[in-house]
Amino acid sequence: MELLILKEKVLYKSLFNTKNKKLAVLIDPDKQSEKELAQISEKSQNDGADFFLVGGSLVSSSLDFTIEIIKKNSNIPVLLFPGSVLQISNKADGILLLSLISGRNPNLLIGNHVIAAPILKKSSLEIISTGYMLIDGGNKTSVEYMSNTKPIPANKADIAVATAIAGELLGNKLIYLEAGSGAKNHVSENLIKEVKKSINIPLIVGGGISDIKKLDKICKAGADIIVTGTAFEKNSGLIKAFSEKIHSFN
Repeated sequence: MELLILKEKVLYKSLFNTKNKKLAVLIDPDKQSEKELAQISEKSQNDGADFFLVGGSLVSSSLDFTIEIIKKNSNIPVLLFPGSVLQISNKADGILLLSLISGRNPNLLIGNHVIAAPILKKSSLEIISTGYMLIDGGNKTSVEYMSNTKPIPANKADIAVATAIAGELLGNKLIYLEAGSGAKNHVSENLIKEVKKSINIPLIVGGGISDIKKLDKICKAGADIIVTGTAFEKNSGLIKAFSEKIHSFN
Protein backbone atom coordinates (compact mmCIF):
# COMPACT_ATOMS: atom_id res chain seq x y z
CA MET A 1 0.00 0.00 0.00
CA GLU A 2 2.80 2.44 0.84
CA LEU A 3 4.40 1.68 -2.53
CA LEU A 4 1.15 2.47 -4.36
CA ILE A 5 0.74 5.76 -2.52
CA LEU A 6 4.32 6.75 -3.31
CA LYS A 7 3.97 5.89 -6.99
CA GLU A 8 0.71 7.80 -7.26
CA LYS A 9 2.38 10.98 -6.03
CA VAL A 10 5.02 10.63 -8.73
CA LEU A 11 3.20 9.04 -11.69
CA TYR A 12 -0.39 10.28 -11.55
CA LYS A 13 0.50 13.85 -10.69
CA SER A 14 3.25 14.06 -13.30
CA LEU A 15 1.32 12.52 -16.18
CA PHE A 16 -2.12 13.95 -15.53
CA ASN A 17 -1.33 17.46 -14.35
CA THR A 18 -3.99 19.49 -16.17
CA LYS A 19 -1.68 22.49 -16.46
CA ASN A 20 0.34 20.63 -19.10
CA LYS A 21 -1.06 18.76 -22.09
CA LYS A 22 0.43 15.34 -22.81
CA LEU A 23 0.78 12.92 -25.73
CA ALA A 24 0.20 9.21 -25.16
CA VAL A 25 1.18 6.68 -27.82
CA LEU A 26 -1.24 3.75 -27.97
CA ILE A 27 0.39 0.40 -28.64
CA ASP A 28 -1.67 -2.62 -29.72
CA PRO A 29 0.62 -5.66 -29.25
CA ASP A 30 -1.03 -7.51 -32.14
CA LYS A 31 -0.45 -4.80 -34.75
CA GLN A 32 3.34 -4.54 -34.80
CA SER A 33 6.30 -6.85 -35.21
CA GLU A 34 9.09 -6.88 -32.64
CA LYS A 35 11.24 -4.72 -34.92
CA GLU A 36 8.44 -2.20 -35.54
CA LEU A 37 7.66 -2.08 -31.82
CA ALA A 38 11.30 -1.36 -30.96
CA GLN A 39 11.45 1.39 -33.57
CA ILE A 40 8.26 3.17 -32.51
CA SER A 41 9.25 2.88 -28.83
CA GLU A 42 12.59 4.57 -29.43
CA LYS A 43 11.08 7.15 -31.76
CA SER A 44 8.28 7.98 -29.30
CA GLN A 45 10.78 8.87 -26.62
CA ASN A 46 13.14 10.77 -28.93
CA ASP A 47 10.28 12.73 -30.49
CA GLY A 48 8.76 13.87 -27.21
CA ALA A 49 5.86 11.52 -26.37
CA ASP A 50 5.02 11.54 -22.67
CA PHE A 51 3.93 7.95 -22.06
CA PHE A 52 2.64 4.74 -23.63
CA LEU A 53 -0.74 3.06 -23.33
CA VAL A 54 -0.65 -0.67 -24.09
CA GLY A 55 -3.72 -2.77 -24.86
CA GLY A 56 -6.41 -3.56 -27.39
CA SER A 57 -9.78 -5.17 -27.92
CA LEU A 58 -8.08 -8.47 -28.76
CA VAL A 59 -4.54 -9.20 -27.61
CA SER A 60 -3.14 -12.58 -28.61
CA SER A 61 0.51 -11.55 -28.34
CA SER A 62 2.46 -11.66 -25.08
CA LEU A 63 1.73 -8.52 -23.07
CA ASP A 64 4.82 -9.02 -20.91
CA PHE A 65 7.05 -9.34 -23.97
CA THR A 66 5.54 -6.24 -25.58
CA ILE A 67 6.20 -4.13 -22.50
CA GLU A 68 9.73 -5.51 -22.17
CA ILE A 69 10.50 -4.40 -25.75
CA ILE A 70 9.05 -0.94 -25.09
CA LYS A 71 11.07 -0.52 -21.90
CA LYS A 72 14.22 -1.80 -23.54
CA ASN A 73 14.00 0.94 -26.16
CA SER A 74 12.63 3.83 -24.07
CA ASN A 75 12.32 5.03 -20.49
CA ILE A 76 9.02 6.89 -20.49
CA PRO A 77 6.13 5.39 -18.43
CA VAL A 78 4.04 2.47 -19.67
CA LEU A 79 0.41 2.23 -18.58
CA LEU A 80 -1.94 -0.64 -19.34
CA PHE A 81 -5.08 0.19 -21.33
CA PRO A 82 -6.85 -3.16 -20.87
CA GLY A 83 -9.44 -4.53 -23.25
CA SER A 84 -10.14 -7.44 -20.92
CA VAL A 85 -9.21 -8.87 -17.51
CA LEU A 86 -6.53 -10.93 -19.24
CA GLN A 87 -4.56 -7.79 -20.07
CA ILE A 88 -2.74 -7.33 -16.76
CA SER A 89 1.05 -7.28 -16.51
CA ASN A 90 3.28 -6.37 -13.61
CA LYS A 91 5.88 -5.25 -16.16
CA ALA A 92 3.98 -1.99 -16.65
CA ASP A 93 4.15 1.05 -14.38
CA GLY A 94 0.41 1.48 -13.95
CA ILE A 95 -3.03 0.64 -15.28
CA LEU A 96 -6.08 2.64 -16.29
CA LEU A 97 -8.83 0.75 -14.48
CA LEU A 98 -11.57 1.39 -17.01
CA SER A 99 -15.27 1.53 -16.20
CA LEU A 100 -17.32 1.84 -19.39
CA ILE A 101 -19.71 4.40 -17.94
CA SER A 102 -21.27 5.26 -21.32
CA GLY A 103 -22.65 1.72 -21.66
CA ARG A 104 -24.94 -0.53 -19.67
CA ASN A 105 -22.91 -3.72 -19.76
CA PRO A 106 -22.54 -4.73 -16.08
CA ASN A 107 -19.36 -6.70 -16.75
CA LEU A 108 -17.62 -3.55 -17.94
CA LEU A 109 -19.01 -1.42 -15.12
CA ILE A 110 -18.05 -3.71 -12.21
CA GLY A 111 -18.08 -7.41 -13.14
CA ASN A 112 -14.60 -7.68 -14.66
CA HIS A 113 -13.23 -5.39 -11.97
CA VAL A 114 -14.29 -7.85 -9.27
CA ILE A 115 -12.42 -10.63 -11.07
CA ALA A 116 -9.28 -8.50 -11.50
CA ALA A 117 -9.31 -6.83 -8.06
CA PRO A 118 -7.37 -9.51 -6.08
CA ILE A 119 -4.66 -9.60 -8.77
CA LEU A 120 -4.39 -5.82 -8.94
CA LYS A 121 -4.30 -5.51 -5.16
CA LYS A 122 -1.20 -7.73 -5.01
CA SER A 123 0.51 -6.08 -7.98
CA SER A 124 2.96 -3.19 -7.94
CA LEU A 125 0.90 -1.34 -10.55
CA GLU A 126 -0.36 2.14 -9.83
CA ILE A 127 -4.11 1.85 -10.33
CA ILE A 128 -5.86 4.86 -11.84
CA SER A 129 -9.66 4.62 -11.95
CA THR A 130 -10.94 5.94 -15.27
CA GLY A 131 -14.44 6.72 -16.49
CA TYR A 132 -14.35 5.45 -20.08
CA MET A 133 -16.90 6.91 -22.51
CA LEU A 134 -17.43 5.62 -26.03
CA ILE A 135 -18.55 8.35 -28.44
CA ASP A 136 -19.94 7.63 -31.91
CA GLY A 137 -17.08 8.10 -34.39
CA GLY A 138 -19.05 7.52 -37.59
CA ASN A 139 -18.41 3.80 -37.99
CA LYS A 140 -18.74 0.67 -35.86
CA THR A 141 -15.48 0.12 -33.97
CA SER A 142 -13.93 -2.92 -32.34
CA VAL A 143 -14.63 -1.39 -28.93
CA GLU A 144 -18.34 -1.06 -29.69
CA TYR A 145 -18.59 -4.63 -30.95
CA MET A 146 -16.54 -6.24 -28.20
CA SER A 147 -18.17 -4.28 -25.38
CA ASN A 148 -21.69 -4.95 -26.68
CA THR A 149 -22.65 -1.34 -25.92
CA LYS A 150 -23.90 1.60 -27.94
CA PRO A 151 -21.77 4.75 -28.12
CA ILE A 152 -23.13 8.12 -27.04
CA PRO A 153 -24.34 9.98 -30.18
CA ALA A 154 -21.78 12.57 -31.30
CA ASN A 155 -24.41 15.35 -31.20
CA LYS A 156 -25.65 14.57 -27.68
CA ALA A 157 -23.27 16.70 -25.64
CA ASP A 158 -25.78 16.90 -22.79
CA ILE A 159 -25.72 13.13 -22.32
CA ALA A 160 -21.92 13.08 -22.47
CA VAL A 161 -21.70 15.89 -19.89
CA ALA A 162 -24.09 14.16 -17.47
CA THR A 163 -22.19 10.89 -17.87
CA ALA A 164 -18.82 12.54 -17.25
CA ILE A 165 -20.11 14.32 -14.16
CA ALA A 166 -21.47 11.02 -12.84
CA GLY A 167 -18.09 9.39 -13.44
CA GLU A 168 -16.32 12.09 -11.44
CA LEU A 169 -18.85 11.94 -8.60
CA LEU A 170 -18.35 8.17 -8.43
CA GLY A 171 -14.66 8.75 -7.76
CA ASN A 172 -12.97 8.31 -11.12
CA LYS A 173 -9.65 10.15 -11.42
CA LEU A 174 -9.85 10.55 -15.20
CA ILE A 175 -12.50 10.84 -17.90
CA TYR A 176 -11.62 9.25 -21.24
CA LEU A 177 -13.59 10.20 -24.37
CA GLU A 178 -13.02 7.54 -27.02
CA ALA A 179 -14.21 7.56 -30.63
CA GLY A 180 -12.61 4.15 -31.18
CA SER A 181 -9.42 3.01 -32.87
CA GLY A 182 -9.41 4.10 -36.50
CA ALA A 183 -12.67 6.02 -36.08
CA LYS A 184 -13.98 7.90 -39.11
CA ASN A 185 -14.55 11.02 -37.01
CA HIS A 186 -12.82 12.18 -33.84
CA VAL A 187 -14.80 13.37 -30.81
CA SER A 188 -16.23 16.78 -31.73
CA GLU A 189 -14.73 19.97 -30.36
CA ASN A 190 -18.09 21.05 -28.94
CA LEU A 191 -18.55 17.83 -27.00
CA ILE A 192 -14.98 18.02 -25.65
CA LYS A 193 -15.48 21.65 -24.64
CA GLU A 194 -18.76 20.97 -22.84
CA VAL A 195 -17.39 17.96 -20.95
CA LYS A 196 -14.16 19.74 -20.01
CA LYS A 197 -15.88 22.72 -18.42
CA SER A 198 -18.20 20.47 -16.40
CA ILE A 199 -15.55 18.33 -14.64
CA ASN A 200 -12.58 18.98 -12.37
CA ILE A 201 -10.48 15.96 -13.29
CA PRO A 202 -8.19 15.44 -16.32
CA LEU A 203 -9.78 14.74 -19.70
CA ILE A 204 -8.31 12.21 -22.15
CA VAL A 205 -9.40 12.15 -25.80
CA GLY A 206 -8.59 9.43 -28.35
CA GLY A 207 -9.73 7.91 -31.62
CA GLY A 208 -9.70 9.28 -35.16
CA ILE A 209 -6.99 11.89 -34.57
CA SER A 210 -5.02 11.56 -37.78
CA ASP A 211 -3.55 14.97 -38.60
CA ILE A 212 -2.29 18.21 -37.08
CA LYS A 213 -5.42 20.18 -37.99
CA LYS A 214 -7.65 17.79 -36.04
CA LEU A 215 -5.15 17.69 -33.20
CA ASP A 216 -5.08 21.48 -32.93
CA LYS A 217 -8.89 21.64 -32.66
CA ILE A 218 -8.97 18.97 -29.95
CA CYS A 219 -6.28 20.70 -27.91
CA LYS A 220 -8.05 24.06 -28.16
CA ALA A 221 -11.34 22.43 -27.14
CA GLY A 222 -9.82 21.39 -23.82
CA ALA A 223 -8.33 17.90 -24.02
CA ASP A 224 -5.57 17.41 -21.45
CA ILE A 225 -4.15 14.14 -22.80
CA ILE A 226 -4.36 13.12 -26.45
CA VAL A 227 -4.05 9.44 -27.35
CA THR A 228 -3.08 8.34 -30.86
CA GLY A 229 -2.28 4.88 -32.17
CA THR A 230 -3.50 4.12 -35.69
CA ALA A 231 -2.05 7.30 -37.23
CA PHE A 232 1.39 6.52 -35.78
CA GLU A 233 1.21 2.92 -36.98
CA LYS A 234 0.75 4.25 -40.49
CA ASN A 235 3.27 7.09 -40.18
CA SER A 236 5.57 7.25 -37.16
CA GLY A 237 6.91 10.54 -38.49
CA LEU A 238 3.78 12.18 -37.09
CA ILE A 239 4.88 11.59 -33.49
CA LYS A 240 7.27 14.54 -33.44
CA ALA A 241 4.78 16.88 -35.11
CA PHE A 242 2.01 15.83 -32.70
CA SER A 243 4.29 16.18 -29.69
CA GLU A 244 5.45 19.66 -30.69
CA LYS A 245 1.90 20.85 -31.34
CA ILE A 246 0.57 19.47 -28.02
CA HIS A 247 3.44 20.82 -25.95
CA SER A 248 3.16 24.23 -27.61
CA PHE A 249 -0.04 24.71 -25.58
CA ASN A 250 1.94 24.42 -22.35
